[in-house]
Amino acid sequence: MANLGPKAGEANHFRRYAPESLPYAIERFGNEMNRLYGVMNARLKDRRFLAGGYSIADMACVGWIRHAERLGEREGIKPFAEFPHLKRWLDTVRARPAVQRGMHIRVEEASRVDVRDPKVRAVLFGQRAR
Repeated sequence: MANLGPKAGEANHFRRYAPESLPYAIERFGNEMNRLYGVMNARLKDRRFLAGGYSIADMACVGWIRHAERLGEREGIKPFAEFPHLKRWLDTVRARPAVQRGMHIRVEEASRVDVRDPKVRAVLFGQRAR
């Protein structure tokens, strides 16, 4: 769980936002996401949620897993075909009313951000320690 957010963020960055295509980075972080999906899929084989009952672990992971399909879209990869327990978990968590409300809020906010805008890119990708 500790690597899911950072690695998903890196995989997404190199596939969608990097100013140039870097095949090594795309493959490296794509492979790491595949490994993490496999870990989660194995964990979910005999339980409904990551920690047994619905918990903060599920809440922390659903936002990253909901984008799994787009991480391989350029390569034609369908991650859920390989990880059926992960797909079942995602469908179960997404069906929760509070999760649906939370995801809706995120979509509204994200639609107002244009990552092609140089000022937005400077904030998202150009900051350093001051």
